[in-house]
Amino acid sequence: MAKPSRRRRFRRGNYEPFQPLRTLLHIALLQSIYYLTATLLILFTALVAGKPFNLDLIFSWRAVRGDTTVGWTLGIVWLLCGAVMIIALLLVVARSKLVLDFSLTTTFLHLIVVSLYEHEVPRSLLWWVLQFVVTGIMVAGGTWACQWRELRPMSFGLGDRESTNGDGTGGSYEMVAVEEEGEGETEIEGEGKRIGRA
Repeated sequence: MAKPSRRRRFRRGNYEPFQPLRTLLHIALLQSIYYLTATLLILFTALVAGKPFNLDLIFSWRAVRGDTTVGWTLGIVWLLCGAVMIIALLLVVARSKLVLDFSLTTTFLHLIVVSLYEHEVPRSLLWWVLQFVVTGIMVAGGTWACQWRELRPMSFGLGDRESTNGDGTGGSYEMVAVEEEGEGETEIEGEGKRIGRA
């Protein structure tokens, strides 16, 4: 005897199917933006400081040191990179509930790249603290930016073209009191309500 087929039940609300290729594309895009931003900022800083630029400044944990000016400058540059990633998270991820996942993934992949480049796991406390702070900046700023974007009022483009203010936001209405002769009451135009005089 054959069993009757079951109907699949989906959760109510915002159901989105898992799309692994889209997720991998977002991860690759965010990681590329992360390293492009870091490369540009570190290259600019190295040129201004008159120091030679090499890949150790980006991929080596030994470059971030607390006893040299270059180490502290790199720390500040990585903080700026985390701030720029807020914009990238807003544009690429655009959903506040996914910001934590993508931020942690970006930091974890950076840890793997640095470990592979140096052939060991980073041992510098300053480097680890810097990564936690950069990740915190990305999570807090990205979540705030995405929530701000999600909670903005939506414009559906309703209304007459003549009643717009020129910026597409719709016209404004003014309530004008009109007195009728002899009755002693005031009618508010547009509402049709009558208000007695005091």
